[in-house]
Amino acid sequence: MSTVSLSNHQDRLGVLVCGHGSRNRLALEEFEHLCLKLRSRFEGIPLEYGFLEFARPTLTNALDQLKSNSVNKVIAVPAMLFAAGHAKNDIPSLLNKYSRENQIDIQYGRELGVNNYMINAASERIKETIRLAPKVSLSDTLLAVIGRGSSDPDANSNVSKITRVLVEGFGFGWGETLYSGVTFPLVEPGLRHIVRLGFKRIIVFPYFLFSGVLVSRIKHHSQKVSEEYPDIEFLNAGYLSDQSFVIDTFEERIFEVINGNPAMNCSLCKYRSNLIGFEPEVGLAQKSHHHHVEGLTESCSLCDRECTGLCQESENLSLNVDQANHSHHDHFHHYPYPHSDHPLGPRTLKKNDDENERN
Repeated sequence: MSTVSLSNHQDRLGVLVCGHGSRNRLALEEFEHLCLKLRSRFEGIPLEYGFLEFARPTLTNALDQLKSNSVNKVIAVPAMLFAAGHAKNDIPSLLNKYSRENQIDIQYGRELGVNNYMINAASERIKETIRLAPKVSLSDTLLAVIGRGSSDPDANSNVSKITRVLVEGFGFGWGETLYSGVTFPLVEPGLRHIVRLGFKRIIVFPYFLFSGVLVSRIKHHSQKVSEEYPDIEFLNAGYLSDQSFVIDTFEERIFEVINGNPAMNCSLCKYRSNLIGFEPEVGLAQKSHHHHVEGLTESCSLCDRECTGLCQESENLSLNVDQANHSHHDHFHHYPYPHSDHPLGPRTLKKNDDENERN
């Protein structure tokens, strides 16, 4: 997409990119680089970024900066692959509060979601991996796409859609969708089921924007399973990062708001529709669960570049992926995930920890 100019717009527009935040410095650097690339697409338009937790600037800091730059209309877009709790509750709750208290118009865009740009971004990462190991045919290859995992089935199902489009696009022999936390199947138990299918090669693709403990954990569990099955070739594809197609999607989301058609998909939102198994959550109040850690800058001293995951193990925080990164949420009214005790879900992490302690 080409560089654009909106400086003649009747409002003094500003753009806010809303990130989650991380303890990992590399993840924060990658997010900043992405925002710098996006900023270059918008001449004369102030573009700031902020985080929900564990990093600065906070979303409030970024909004203050835009306001000081005489912005009277903010276009806020969530830097989230799919719409789950952060995009549906935490970010809009904070934005609504700021808008009320500061009399500034804030219009909210949608998550990156599933579009041709994001499919192309994913395919580029997979192509890079295949080029390094071209000997095994695609029909003998299984693609395992690893999503973040959420308590929102709508977000989880979108990862499966990404998997299917990639499998058909490349012509892989098979495809499976796994998750790094919260839901099921998780990476290690999922891979143990996958190896039974008998494929010669498995490509493990973390469908993540940035580095961090979850991406490192995916590699760790993949390596653990691969060592037990030396006859199967395991390849780890790179995550999305600031790939140009990802930047294109952010630009598209911003223009959707400007043009008045952000096209939110609410048909399968668990807060609006009676999704089977999630009926009690219909109509729950929109509230943020991050206000108590907004601006907290608890960086990891062990990870100068790529996240090692060692801090999680040394602090014995790996009982649950969600607990490892968001244990503070337990006391802030998160609705319980109905399948948290699934045999292929989060409890498998605790089982592995117990086994490691015995060994």
